Amino acid sequence: MVPDFIIHVDESDFEYEVLQYSTRVPVLVDFWATWCIPCRVLGPKLEAFAREGEGRFRLAKLNVDENEGLARRFKIRNIPAVKAFVDGHVVGEFSGVPSDEGIQSFLRRLAPTPEDLLLAKGNSLMELSDYAESEDAYRQFLAVQPNHPGALLGLIRALLLQGESIESSRMLTSFPASREYAIAQLLKPVATAFAAHQDQLLETEQPLEAAFVNGIRLAKRGNIFAALDGFLDILRKDRHYRGGEVKEVFVGLLALLGDAHPEVPQYRRDLSSALF
Repeated sequence: MVPDFIIHVDESDFEYEVLQYSTRVPVLVDFWATWCIPCRVLGPKLEAFAREGEGRFRLAKLNVDENEGLARRFKIRNIPAVKAFVDGHVVGEFSGVPSDEGIQSFLRRLAPTPEDLLLAKGNSLMELSDYAESEDAYRQFLAVQPNHPGALLGLIRALLLQGESIESSRMLTSFPASREYAIAQLLKPVATAFAAHQDQLLETEQPLEAAFVNGIRLAKRGNIFAALDGFLDILRKDRHYRGGEVKEVFVGLLALLGDAHPEVPQYRRDLSSALF
């Protein structure tokens, strides 16, 4: 059985099987013909590397004699010719039959490693709100690349979204300088608040303080939107309550959700309305 990462394509399915599919993983197109002797050498090599990669990239084989329009479109003048597609665009190419080392070097530049796939898995699971499985994927990735800022931030978010504060606080304290550093700093007030407010009996007669602690508890249990609504009520009554901590935690929770979350823009507008 031929795996789905080794396929034959033609003009009828090239758009979907190559261009659209390349938004998920790189697609290597092998332009060949039955009469081409070097193609018979290169083809099996590429198929072997595709099987070895187990989905790191897709190999699409295209017969130029049967698909002259595509051959003209991509200016194929000699075969074998190989073009690599990512996000619908050609990002690399070679012709002839390189050495095995040459092909491997080309593929390493093109296709994600197994560790990269773990990182992508963690990110995807995070978007699906599967925080425990996301945490596991990030931990596996960090076992190989322990200082990767993106994976560290992902793990911190996964932990906080499960209400964990001790390990996430420690990781935030030593977060490496990177483009993710600014977001990590926004999460610090959340980790601090989670650690400071456990589930012990609350004894206070101050309604704003009770509302604040209740909001932290809601956020720790995963009910972030209820927490945000409660913090907005506090800020509308006293925008400087707790010396600005409520605002910092609010902004941190938005960072925890991520800018891609559909509810975040409205909550940012609500925050501005409450403060100004």
